[in-house]
Amino acid sequence: MFKFETLDIWKESVKFADEIYQVVRNSSDYSLNDQIKRAANSIALNIAEGTGRGSKNDFKRFIQISIGSLYEVVTCLYIMKNHKDITQEAFTRLYERSQQLSKMLHGFMSYLEKEQ
Repeated sequence: MFKFETLDIWKESVKFADEIYQVVRNSSDYSLNDQIKRAANSIALNIAEGTGRGSKNDFKRFIQISIGSLYEVVTCLYIMKNHKDITQEAFTRLYERSQQLSKMLHGFMSYLEKEQ
């Protein structure tokens, strides 16, 4: 088992990416659909990559990148909602999931900062 597989933030970010895929699969805007999926994937990918780095500072940097990718997802959600590519209900559900994941990522960042 890889270290990242034990992290709740990684597990939740993978589930979040799956949810994004399900909601946007029928989007008519191919480029935005692709962008939000790449950003959602980037959250989990950067958590995983960060665990393989040699220092806490490197790991923190990858968590920060994951947070930035999450913010990108939220922005895409707004654009997709405004263009009626997703429903208000889907937007609300994913926005709330984004907030939960953001709290987890920021909490993990605080944990890493205290460990130094």
